[in-house]
Amino acid sequence: MTVNGKKQPGFDRKTRDEMIVRYAPLVKYIAGRISMRLPSSVLFEELLSAGCVGLIDAIDKFDTGRDVDIKTYAEYRIRGAILDELRSLDWYSRPMRKKIQDIEKAVTAVEARVGRPAEDTEVAEQLGIELEAYFHMLSSIHGVALLSLDDYIKSEDKDRAARRSYKDRLSNHDDPSDNIAREELKRVIATGIKRLSEKEQVVISLYYFDELTLKEIGHVLDLTESRICQIHSMALIKLKLKLKHYFAE
Repeated sequence: MTVNGKKQPGFDRKTRDEMIVRYAPLVKYIAGRISMRLPSSVLFEELLSAGCVGLIDAIDKFDTGRDVDIKTYAEYRIRGAILDELRSLDWYSRPMRKKIQDIEKAVTAVEARVGRPAEDTEVAEQLGIELEAYFHMLSSIHGVALLSLDDYIKSEDKDRAARRSYKDRLSNHDDPSDNIAREELKRVIATGIKRLSEKEQVVISLYYFDELTLKEIGHVLDLTESRICQIHSMALIKLKLKLKHYFAE
């Protein structure tokens, strides 16, 4: 689209409407895949609504002058809009947050002591609870996205006014220095994944890159869906710790 002789992102009105209709099925598909990972209390209609907003935003802001596929860009914006909506719900109760913090502290203590990724039995022992109780903790916190880029990191003096989110520290695609920072963050996450146990790495890969559901991953690894849920929760807690340490530097 051209405005005052200058090329602008987006399409003309007719093309815009056609693009929305063409890619509308993407919203239902992505929302459906995400909903399969969530508790039944989350309404599918809410995911669809957020996804539609993401699709329209993608089409309105798409820059035809860039070497980016519109379908790929739309998928990214749809997924991001749905995840933003889920994060805004803030499912965590205070007791749930306490459980996560306790596990994080236990993992940190164990790994500092043994110099390798913490095992379930070691974390349970550090927490002073039975292994079965520890697995129950992991299962109970799985429904929430632990690795939210909107989570805040407090400064050393815990000044709330100084809080910044992971997303605030991410970079703008148009700024070369910001792009370097983005690549550095990717490196930190990749390093964190490499330090997970082999089974945790497989679950993370199948869940986020191949987009399999927990049940489907269970079939692949010959484990119960409940066990995959626990492995996934533990992997995210460990990765969240890596990000905390990185941003605290």
